[in-house]
Amino acid sequence: MRKEDHLEHSGLTTNMGDGQGRPVVEVMIPVYKPDQRFARLLERLREQTFPVSRILVVNTEEKYWKPELVGKADNLEIHHIEKEHFDHGGTRNMGAGLLKGDILIFMTDDAVPKGRRLVERLVAALSQKGPNGETMAMAYARQLPDQDCQAVERYTRSFNYPKEGCVKTRADLSRLGIKTYFASNVCCAYQREAFEKLGGFVSPAIFNEDMIFAAGAVKAGYGIAYASEARVIHSHNLTWMQQFRRNFDLAVSQADHPEVFLGVPSEGEGIRMIKTAAKQMLKQGQPEQLPVLIMGSACKYAGYRLGKLYRVLPRPLVLWCSTNKEFWGKKERADL
Repeated sequence: MRKEDHLEHSGLTTNMGDGQGRPVVEVMIPVYKPDQRFARLLERLREQTFPVSRILVVNTEEKYWKPELVGKADNLEIHHIEKEHFDHGGTRNMGAGLLKGDILIFMTDDAVPKGRRLVERLVAALSQKGPNGETMAMAYARQLPDQDCQAVERYTRSFNYPKEGCVKTRADLSRLGIKTYFASNVCCAYQREAFEKLGGFVSPAIFNEDMIFAAGAVKAGYGIAYASEARVIHSHNLTWMQQFRRNFDLAVSQADHPEVFLGVPSEGEGIRMIKTAAKQMLKQGQPEQLPVLIMGSACKYAGYRLGKLYRVLPRPLVLWCSTNKEFWGKKERADL
């Protein structure tokens, strides 16, 4: 089945299991210029111990689609949209509106499952309860570095995705701060009931739609599970300019949502990550990586500070700083 052009968010319905007492799990993957990682992702999803009922792919720009990457995925449904219609929150909401599963797993097209139990472990993580009986709204996977991952990115991955899993609730805000809301749609499972109740993802969204949803879930009394045993291979070797622009967009999302981020600043976590990475580099005999860490961190911080101030910057400078240039037209229309 294939539908073209932009599709609007539609109503959600809930399945009551698969007839064997298990929840129905469906996967939604936004795709843009797919490569062999996408082919491996689909292959690994077919091998999962917990069955995936349906995989919905929303591909941006049909001219970049590569049907040869799909393989034998008979439960695959493909929709094509134009780039101007893609939105980090809206496109995922659209996908959720087309799915009917009890659990919705959102993935990116370059996140390759590590092993056959990814789905099984995400489902198990969602069944946990918080210390005060909180239901899990979402469970995100651990991201492991790919083979070509550079040293500094490896340290960043180990800092953000440690070996130990956890459950985060409102009670953790005083201890964890903004880290309470940390989650990633690179690979994240959502309870459909909670997703519906909380209204899905914010749209338009320049970035951070997963953390904004997580913050709303925590404030509504839900929990967030970090499922460290559910693992995907996912990393990027970003240039310093790409890091600058990514953090500019991240800061724009924070500036646009003070109800989420005001009072829980990110700078402290960034400083802690730099200190932790620097200590590990020295401990492991890699002092030559320190300049790379420092320069990359300086670019991230510069992008972050400018993003926080985007409202007073000239429009041409904002567009130059941002990775997600299509967002700004959507934002103008939404603000009218």
